[in-house]
Amino acid sequence: MALPKLVLASGSPRRKEILTSVGWPFEAITAGIDETQKSGEKPLDYVQRLAREKAEAVAAKLESGLVLGADTTVVVGDNLLGQPTDDSDARRMLKLLSGKWHEVLTGVALVRVGGEARVDYERTRVRFAEISEAELEWYISTAEPKGKAGAYGIQGKAALFIEQIEGDYFNIVGLPIRLVYEMSAQMSDML
Repeated sequence: MALPKLVLASGSPRRKEILTSVGWPFEAITAGIDETQKSGEKPLDYVQRLAREKAEAVAAKLESGLVLGADTTVVVGDNLLGQPTDDSDARRMLKLLSGKWHEVLTGVALVRVGGEARVDYERTRVRFAEISEAELEWYISTAEPKGKAGAYGIQGKAALFIEQIEGDYFNIVGLPIRLVYEMSAQMSDML
């Protein structure tokens, strides 16, 4: 089975690692779009819009290809948690997650240059353990929260704080690879 070559509209090292780990051929081009949430925009609409905008921005620069856009965010209660702006913001986010369930949402878009586009999403529930002040300060000192939605990386040191997962693990890392596979199969003669 030959997987179609993708153009990943992202600079995310985690998305690159996931594609590489399953042997999916790709090249990466950063989209560089404005990722500001619109007033009143629901988290699910937000991640799907950004995934599509990223894919379309990169597709507009190409003559051919299949472009993958993705955007991941963390939602706890009514709070949408993107990437922390600094250690203080990471501390705020991790305190919100401590001892609670939250959702990880990833919007996924596949855009064929000059052709069809598909947009979908994955939702995974995650339960964080109660995090002590000492654990919180230790985790922030590792610098791992930087550049990660919700200020944590489940594939790293934050795994120590995860009590339960309901859904796709790879979604939490940043790319629900099974969903990408299913969407690409619908857009090609791959299977």
